[in-house]
Amino acid sequence: MRLYITALNPTDAVLEGFLPAAAALELPVTVLTDRPEQWPAEVPVARCAIRDAAAVVAATAGDRPAALLSNSDHLQEVTAIAARKLGLPGKDPDAARLCKDKAATRRAIEAAGLDLVRAVAVDPGVPPAAPGEMFPAVVKPRAGVASEDAYLVADHRELDARVAEIRGRRPDVALVVEEYLAGELRTHDTLGDGTALAVLGGWRTHLGPPPTFTEESLDWSPPAEQISTQLRACLDALGVGLGACHTEYVVQDSRVRLIEVNYRLIGDRMDLILAELLGVPLFEYVIRLHLGEPLAALDLPATVDRYARVEYVCADRSGRLTAAPGPLDTVHGEVRLGCRPLRELGRIADRTGTNRDYLAALHAIGPDQDTVRESLAAFHQGLQWTIVE
Repeated sequence: MRLYITALNPTDAVLEGFLPAAAALELPVTVLTDRPEQWPAEVPVARCAIRDAAAVVAATAGDRPAALLSNSDHLQEVTAIAARKLGLPGKDPDAARLCKDKAATRRAIEAAGLDLVRAVAVDPGVPPAAPGEMFPAVVKPRAGVASEDAYLVADHRELDARVAEIRGRRPDVALVVEEYLAGELRTHDTLGDGTALAVLGGWRTHLGPPPTFTEESLDWSPPAEQISTQLRACLDALGVGLGACHTEYVVQDSRVRLIEVNYRLIGDRMDLILAELLGVPLFEYVIRLHLGEPLAALDLPATVDRYARVEYVCADRSGRLTAAPGPLDTVHGEVRLGCRPLRELGRIADRTGTNRDYLAALHAIGPDQDTVRESLAAFHQGLQWTIVE
């Protein structure tokens, strides 16, 4: 019996999360990918046309699968379809599709009577059209990730310009234009077994300046019970059940308004930091849920008596990264501190104004907000990154 993970390029979640977790569970694992040459030599990979559910099913024929899962936004639906064909625990393919397709997400939430966010889908090659009362608005890929090509636009002129810019890079991308939801961006992170759902917690997210939406830092801030109840209703409307789910939202007049739902763990190393903060083998838990274990079998903390903050070091210009610290781990009093590189030395990259600009993730976990913030600020001050244009 073997665990199969569908993936595109190598990620920290798979390399540092799911692979060690599978080893701890004494579960052989194979990564199914269409990019085997990009993965480290020590990782057991198999070439597969992973956007084809039939190909994924066929790739498991040599060794009977115990579970099949993915942590990729792009592969949730096809992996769910393949799991169903194999008779394995899996996500509802329709739910995976609804979460990935931002226009479909809006329609499902509206149909459930939970919220109405004005949104217009824009197919490739079609001129964007949005009513004037929708502005300010956000234009973004209908199935996008990592804030890539997401922009705040003030009027039709800015919308036309941004759409032309995006299509200059990605002519075939489908877009969505939706009203801008003002408010403090927050996250809601959950685990489920298909029936029960547990709230792991949440973060308060601080964004860089518009018109882009770069996440610059996050502070631990679990949602209040009333907010969790509203979020659960939204996830129920989308059919979210099995495994991990990461939801982004704002609150306006005590009412939850969804930004998007990512049917996977929180990303950009936040999943690894969350596991450390909670003090649980989070990746093992996700695997066990996909093995068919009930949520009640997992030892999740009822409360968390620690505080955490994460800061991303972002490139301020295009160029080659020539010097960078890390990986580093240290302790300052009661605070555990870490620095993890997110861009390799020597790489040349354009500045994009998105999460693609991340050079490193810094985090601190300690007893309270003030202590954590002070320790992280001192830690950050002692580190340096150099980009040569």
